[in-house]
Amino acid sequence: MSGTVSSIAKAVHGLAAYQTTDAATSSNGAPGNDFASYISGVLTNTVKQGASAETLAQNGLMGNGNLTQVVTSVAQAQLALQTTVAIRDRLITAYQSIMSMPI
Repeated sequence: MSGTVSSIAKAVHGLAAYQTTDAATSSNGAPGNDFASYISGVLTNTVKQGASAETLAQNGLMGNGNLTQVVTSVAQAQLALQTTVAIRDRLITAYQSIMSMPI
């Protein structure tokens, strides 16, 4: 699971690096409003939610946490990961569709 997130993060960083070099040559994009920034923000949020859920779950196992908070946090992290995987799948499908188009 973390391998999938880290591979997506590497791809986004590569895309962000491309966007940064491409932005120097074009003047119509506003910084922070590009697709790579959006995806990077989504991935960062997903990783933070997963870490928060893990911390709350560890506290709950030690008897220091609120069960409702633990369950809610784990459910939110699961939903965020499912959303990230769905976005990844759609991006891959779109890429494959573009690559199969005749020139």
